[in-house]
Amino acid sequence: MCRMDTHEQYLLNLARHRQIIRSRDLEVEGIPRVILTRLVRKGQLERVGRGLYTLPNVQVSEHTSLAQVTRKCPHGIVCLLSALRVHDLTTQSPHEVWLAISSKMRPPKLEYPPLRIVRFSGLALTEGIDEHEFDGVKVRVTNIPKTVADCFKYRNKVGLDVALEALQEAYRSRRMKIDELWDFAKMCRVTRVMRPYIESLTA
Repeated sequence: MCRMDTHEQYLLNLARHRQIIRSRDLEVEGIPRVILTRLVRKGQLERVGRGLYTLPNVQVSEHTSLAQVTRKCPHGIVCLLSALRVHDLTTQSPHEVWLAISSKMRPPKLEYPPLRIVRFSGLALTEGIDEHEFDGVKVRVTNIPKTVADCFKYRNKVGLDVALEALQEAYRSRRMKIDELWDFAKMCRVTRVMRPYIESLTA
């Protein structure tokens, strides 16, 4: 087997393992870019976004776009409407991926999927973050109480009705503790906004 064939097989195995690969992954693995071009021409790999490739007809989840974004921006945090979808706390189906990044970070440039960038700072970047795995990619997502509190903080962006729907569903399904919610409400400085809604739920 020639060296080029070895590179091709290695790259295909990498795609099977990771589900989604980035063109810059090739540099780390020491694989020439021409191998990627050759596999796309052969139909053995598909381009699914700028610098993003996967096996053709691969079985992917509804959260594939989150995996694609994480491949391009591993330090980003899936938040707000996209996090609500992960937690099944909304009837909304956002066409953008809502992504939180540091105020000092440059927004990633992607052709697909479209992004809605939110700037987090301080504890908001480190607290209340869980890891989920979608299509073989570890994706950072705000947990349920933090997501609910964030929705009230950014209610002008997502809508108060969305925040209320998330609060009611999370409480009804007993998937968060009120004490945890209060901690994140304090962090987001929305205790005064949320208090009457929480009190009406727990009365």
